[in-house]
Amino acid sequence: MARHVKGVLFVTYVRMVRGTKDRPWSAHLLPEDQPYLRQRIDESAWYPMETFERLGLAILKLVANGNLTLVRSWGRLSAVDVSSSFEGLIVPGDPRETLMRIQVVRRTFFDFETITVLELDDTAAMLEMGYGMSPAAEEAAAMQALGFFEGLVELSDGRATEAALVERAWAGDPRTVLRLAWDLPPA
Repeated sequence: MARHVKGVLFVTYVRMVRGTKDRPWSAHLLPEDQPYLRQRIDESAWYPMETFERLGLAILKLVANGNLTLVRSWGRLSAVDVSSSFEGLIVPGDPRETLMRIQVVRRTFFDFETITVLELDDTAAMLEMGYGMSPAAEEAAAMQALGFFEGLVELSDGRATEAALVERAWAGDPRTVLRLAWDLPPA
């Protein structure tokens, strides 16, 4: 079964590639990926997950130079962009409720399940992640998601946020699991 990603995410990768034309993109992308770099991307349309994966890996190599810390930071910054696009997503003083709301929003980004909430309470969460991609792409996606969820917790006034990947499928674990913990703001 073909998997798809929504244009609202796909367009970000396409913009990165278009903005750095001096890089050898064709060495990392397939011929069927090239038309997406020339056409207008409709943020509400669906695009092939395989192309999205290749774009992501090429960006990791050619823009981030393989630095997953940059990928995590980019994920954290993207929380600001997403929250500004979805009014009411961020609940001030309540990271738990914000994480509940993002589950609904994230389901609109992919036509398959990518994140499952394993545990969620007022000051902690455990999330299972899986995108069905290559190990390198899964690792990058997990780091981006880690930063994204850190950013959401902080935008919701969570303090002293700690985030870690406690299981990593690309390293031999049966799945990938993100653990988040935070302190609540003073009442």
